Parts: sequence; structure tokens; C-alpha cells
Amino acid sequence: MTEFCILAGEHSGDALGTALMEALKRQTSGNAAFYGVGGGKMLAAGLDSLFPMREIALMGFAEVLPHIPRLKRRIRESADMILTRRPDALITIDSPGFNYRVVRRLREAGFDRPCIHYVAPTVWAYKPGRAKKTAALFDRLLCLLPFEPPFFEAEGLPTDFVGHPVADIAPPSETRDAFRDRHHIATATPLLCLLPGSRRGERARLLPVYADMLALLTTRIAGLRLVMAVPADAVEEVSAATAAWAIPPLIVSAEADKQAMFHAADLALAKSGTVALEAAQAGLPMVTAYKVHPISAWLLRRMIRTPYVNLVNILLKRLIIPELLQEDCTPEKLCEALSALWLSGEAREAQRAACREAIAMLQAPDGRQASDVAADRILQHCLSDVRIRAHHQ
Repeated sequence: MTEFCILAGEHSGDALGTALMEALKRQTSGNAAFYGVGGGKMLAAGLDSLFPMREIALMGFAEVLPHIPRLKRRIRESADMILTRRPDALITIDSPGFNYRVVRRLREAGFDRPCIHYVAPTVWAYKPGRAKKTAALFDRLLCLLPFEPPFFEAEGLPTDFVGHPVADIAPPSETRDAFRDRHHIATATPLLCLLPGSRRGERARLLPVYADMLALLTTRIAGLRLVMAVPADAVEEVSAATAAWAIPPLIVSAEADKQAMFHAADLALAKSGTVALEAAQAGLPMVTAYKVHPISAWLLRRMIRTPYVNLVNILLKRLIIPELLQEDCTPEKLCEALSALWLSGEAREAQRAACREAIAMLQAPDGRQASDVAADRILQHCLSDVRIRAHHQ
């Protein structure tokens, strides 16, 4: 039995980890065991989690400060667990603020098993020095974006572009009309999809702006309906936060419902990140909106090296998806951007064409599923490692 320790720190990492676990099971004929840190999906796939993933699902600079004592404790506990159980390989998924500190403690303690990181830090956006730090900590890096490997190969780190799992999402089994019928939404009813983020802090900043924006948008779009995707553990929180809205949203959390929602909606208002890429994969025109703590914004603006935050814009190196960030993320500007997109079929079709172009760039190099390529690279690395062969003899 090959034992993998997997550490994931947020909902997108939980989804990646789940697909990777299933791929590793397939490629080892079920001869794989998993423990570490993950969310509900990874737990359902068989992960033994040391503590709830939500305790480390934090983002930003100022946002993290109040939680530093707990994070330090969880970093120490994770490293101690790995040193005690000595897995055949450690796989860390994204969340460099947490994962890199765990691996640094392990290296300082002499941990000599393969350490593989899945999802490259965005050195092309800010902090390019992280490429060297990544190479010093890990034995291999798996990237989701095709332009990332050269940044790390230049530091001597074996790096693979394995494809982005968003490119592998299959069309939903439920049609656009079926989804609308099930939720009593007429075919011609304008339907706006809201994607406020998987983290509590993101939702706390964006939902009030959304609420004020809707008061303006409903005067322009007659009969407007809303649908919103949030993680399952946030449904109660979001339901309470939106109960007094002029148009309470239909809230979905199941993956199948989320994918059907993308195809049933007319437009989306999405935070930047993986969920915006999922909307793009479904061909859903959108506006990107995002806010962080003012201190985090001040710091990021002094470090950021890319003019865009939406991955479609980043991949294509041009502004296709409107981006309203920080002080531009206001009810008035969001209303104007959504109204303009709603009224222009040409703009919506231009977005769809650009999204198809961007998603094609994310396909795995050999046409396989991204998770299968990632699992294959991990197993190849482990089998080529003399220490692992010796461990199994």
C-alpha cells in the first residue's frame, strides 16, 4: 500500500485533491491510502484529515493577521504528523502560505521523502523570488498553466504542465431548460449568476456590494432572477445574508447544480479565480468583481506584475472580461458593466469566442485528463526515487 499525505488549504484545492486521489487510486489499482488536510470532497474520497480545512482557508495579508497563532499551531501539528507517519510522498496543493511553511519545517527536520507541489505560485504575477524558494523546498512541481514551467525550470526544479482540470469539465446532464423548469424560471426570464467566492471574507466584502448593485440593476432589467453558487458549508450563512435582498437568490452548492447553473444563466458576476474559469468553460459571459482588505490591496499593487486578474484575460494577454476591482468594485460601476454586456450580443459573443480560445490552451498536453497526467507524474517520480524503492523492498 502506497501512502500519500496530501495537504489542501481551500475549496479549489479540495476539488483538485479529490480528482487527484481518484486518479491515483485508478493508477495503483486501489493500492493507495491518503491522509493529511482536506475538505468535504477529499474526505468523501477517503482522506483521513488531521483537522478541518476551513481553519487554514485564508487569503490576503491583513486578513491572515488575526489567525496567525492558530495557523502556526496547525503548521507545527501537520509537520509533526508527517514526520511521525513518514508517507511515501507528500503532495501539497496550492496554499503556499501554509504548505511552504510545513515543508520548510520538514526539510529542517531531515525529511527525505518526495515532496511534490501541485499548482505553481503565481510568480508571473508577483514575488518572482518565490520560484527559487519553491525549487529549494520541493522535488517536483505540477503546473496548471502552460506558461509557468520556465519560471521554475530556470531554478533547476523539475516542472510539468499537466493541464487545468477546468478544461476537462463535461457538459452537465441537465439542460438549460430543464434547470430553469426545475426552479420555476421561465425560458425568457433574465437570469444572473452570482459567484461571490468560497471564503467567508470574500463573501463578507462582496455580498453587500452585490445587494446595492441589484437595487440599481432591477430598474434596468425587468423580471431579473438570481442564482448563486457557494460551498455547501456556506449555504446557511449566505441564505441569512441575502434573505432581505429585493430578489433573494436561488442558492446552489452541489457540483452538478453549479455546472447546470452556468449553462442556464445569461450572465455572471464572478470573483476572480477558478470559479470564473469554470464559468468561462461553460461559455457564460461575465464581469469580474473583487475586493480585498485595503491594506492587502495597497501591498499587492506594489508587487503585482500583471495588468489582469481574470485568467481568460491573462492567458490571452488582452482585456476581454471586464474587471472591476477594489475602488472600482462599486454598485454603480457593476450595474453599468452588467447592463452594457446584457444589451450587447456582440460583446457576449466576443467573450464566448475568447473563452473557447483560452480553455483550449489549458488542455493537458497529451489529451488526457489533467488529474490523470498529474497522478502519472507523481507516480513516475516516486518510482524513480531510490529511497521509495528501498522502502518497499
